[in-house]
Amino acid sequence: MALKKSRLYSSLWQSCDELRGGMDASQYKDYVLTLLFMKYVSDKAASDQGSLIDVPPGASFADMVALKGDKEIGDRINKIIGRLAEANELKGVIDQADFNDEGKLGSGKEMQDRLSKLVAIFHGLDFRANRAEGDDLLGDAYEYLMRHFATESGKSKGQFYTPAEVSRIMAQVIGIERAGELPEPTVYDPTCGSGSLLIKAADEAGTPKLAIYGQEMDVATWALARMNMILHGHPTAELWRGNTLAAPHFKNRDDSLRTFDFAVANPPFSAKAWSSGLNPEHDEFGRFG
Repeated sequence: MALKKSRLYSSLWQSCDELRGGMDASQYKDYVLTLLFMKYVSDKAASDQGSLIDVPPGASFADMVALKGDKEIGDRINKIIGRLAEANELKGVIDQADFNDEGKLGSGKEMQDRLSKLVAIFHGLDFRANRAEGDDLLGDAYEYLMRHFATESGKSKGQFYTPAEVSRIMAQVIGIERAGELPEPTVYDPTCGSGSLLIKAADEAGTPKLAIYGQEMDVATWALARMNMILHGHPTAELWRGNTLAAPHFKNRDDSLRTFDFAVANPPFSAKAWSSGLNPEHDEFGRFG
């Protein structure tokens, strides 16, 4: 039986409750979303539906379940995530959260109990029965969490999340539904955050031919975007870290800036350091003259 959305949402928010107190929303989202990612890809790998990524021995959510009550649960969870990251070129992506951080999770028995409860919550979810067309359940859950994290973290919400309704309208405004008429359509977001805007644009495009590109300055937010793309079925999306203005990544062979068929963006307007490393008067690409 497929997992119901209401059950998933309830369990995810329950996991957030376990983390409140030791850190704010902008921090505990990394823990919750990492466990969501681990549980989802592990269930997919264990089913006969095909796996999004390789889950080698000792790198599954089941290995985390075996640690419930273990005195070294935090360190061992880190190692399990590390194995999965190494097997799939996801180092620096899914291993951002430190599950052995005493400052955030407590020490000794407190950490042991907190992490054991967290693992138990996710253990109660089963994604194996959710077939391809049901995978949007994960995308919806991810957006549900991002929306609540954005609300709780207040001023930083624009840094990693664009509301689904806004994203959908922006995608329609640029006419991305015409992407299917192009031989090799591309879409780009220079300040992609968690990738929500790019994903909605891809949904509106409605063609598997669309290639997704993005750049994000914040390391933790970039990591969320990478996980978000995999959970939404876009594992080949090319997302890079860095300041788009000071160091744009996407270039042609002659070092000129690459162009794309479609572009969307919701820049972090409250960011104060956006001009770091940028000298408009001597811009090598001539963007400001």
